[in-house]
Amino acid sequence: MTMHRVLTTLGCALTTVLATAWSAAPPTQPAATTVRTDDGLVRGAAHAGYRTFEGIPYAAPPVGGLRWAPPRPAAPWPGVRDATRPASACPQPAGEVPGGSTDEDCLHLNVTTPDDAVPARPRPVIVWLHGGGLTTGAGSSYDAHRMATRGDVVVVTVNYRLGALGFLAHSGLPGSGTFGLADQQAALRWVRTEIGAFGGDAHNVTLAGESAGGYSVCAQLASPAATGLFDRAIIESGPCTGRPDRPFAPSSVPLSTARATGAGLAAKVGCGSAHDVLSCLRRVSVPRLLAAQDTDQQPAYATPLLPTDPGAAITAGRFHHVPVLIGNNHDEGNGWAAGIIQVGNPVTPETWPEVVSAFFPAPGETKAIVHEYPVHRTDGGPVFGAVIGDANFACPTARTDALLAAQVPTWRYEFADEHAPPLTSGTPPFPLGAPHASELPYLFDLGGRPRDLTAAQHRLADTMIDYWTRFARTTDPNGSSSPYWPRRTVLSLAPDHIAPTRTAEPRHHCAFWNAPG
Repeated sequence: MTMHRVLTTLGCALTTVLATAWSAAPPTQPAATTVRTDDGLVRGAAHAGYRTFEGIPYAAPPVGGLRWAPPRPAAPWPGVRDATRPASACPQPAGEVPGGSTDEDCLHLNVTTPDDAVPARPRPVIVWLHGGGLTTGAGSSYDAHRMATRGDVVVVTVNYRLGALGFLAHSGLPGSGTFGLADQQAALRWVRTEIGAFGGDAHNVTLAGESAGGYSVCAQLASPAATGLFDRAIIESGPCTGRPDRPFAPSSVPLSTARATGAGLAAKVGCGSAHDVLSCLRRVSVPRLLAAQDTDQQPAYATPLLPTDPGAAITAGRFHHVPVLIGNNHDEGNGWAAGIIQVGNPVTPETWPEVVSAFFPAPGETKAIVHEYPVHRTDGGPVFGAVIGDANFACPTARTDALLAAQVPTWRYEFADEHAPPLTSGTPPFPLGAPHASELPYLFDLGGRPRDLTAAQHRLADTMIDYWTRFARTTDPNGSSSPYWPRRTVLSLAPDHIAPTRTAEPRHHCAFWNAPG
């Protein structure tokens, strides 16, 4: 089985949990509340201690001639717009969104505010970019009411164009390879202009995200077009120094590579030899585009929006100098390792070199990896998980942290709850510990469902929300209710142990993974 096929089979680790967002019932006790925006009135829903406003358009529908065009302003609407339930997710295959989505009218966002947030006393704002390989996901999958009420902040979750519709590159097409990133910037401009009416502080905006959303934050840090759009950044499991040859974490690609991918897509859908390729592509149905696109997407650099690869920009110090909170999970790679094993790729001393060669195909790397991470009879799965986690997340995060900390206030964590609730159904072939995305239920109710956490895990969740929201408020995550988090340390987050450490866990072979090349 090829690496591409395996990654396609595994899909997003959050699929099972987040799918409930799209089958959940509307609020059981909605109470109307109305806010005036520049485009018109919106009526949200009042809950116990907070208000929600869902499905607010922040840009015009990218349909027809606006498919593969930079986002345009939303059209004003008459009367009062219903904002009591989510709008459509951006087009994507079935998975997180049951049945998928083919609706291109998807550039909407959702606002969650504490009950007493008013323009006269504005709260800090956290803008959340969802993960999903830049191919799946939706802002409305993340119920942010606990963060809003406990942290006394306004939370905005965003839909942005995904897959080929968000990241197609083609010669002569303005915005090639970065339409999804441009959408995120349009949402941030909406926040600067409109969030005050919802009780948010337009001058105190933290841009946050996980996985592909975290890497999107990296891209915005490196984008000149994002100047002045946010004041702090939170990056969860999306290290800015990702590389295409380590495909489990997101990264960017040169515009030339993205154009070659775009040409391949055009050929697959019958437009490769058309007189006007773009006009032909704009007539292709969404289901056909989704069937032809790659599993994961990568933004293009060497473009106006993203002139430089984010890792290179941060290495050179050419990024927006805002405070950053960054981290990863202790066992990022275990979910992928378990899934790869379950679809027919056992990891034993005999098969280990072949598995390494398939998933880390850089010339000459196999022997070195097998030497650094030997497999014995009973530990194949965890060793494979450690390789994926170290190569794609832990070590690039350590490098990103060091680069950022030399320039801006930076706080680094490692989420390490070895009994974190599983995000997918079924029994894995080995204990997963704290895999990719397992920190998210501690910050959000995924899919609008309450968390299944122990009392100790609830306390950890509260502590994490306290750290995240204090950082958003003042840059310093510390407070009297939480263990002290010194800068230049790694804060380990586990129910029975919240404490800073001076170095990464011994299992991380970061000198090996962060070597040049």
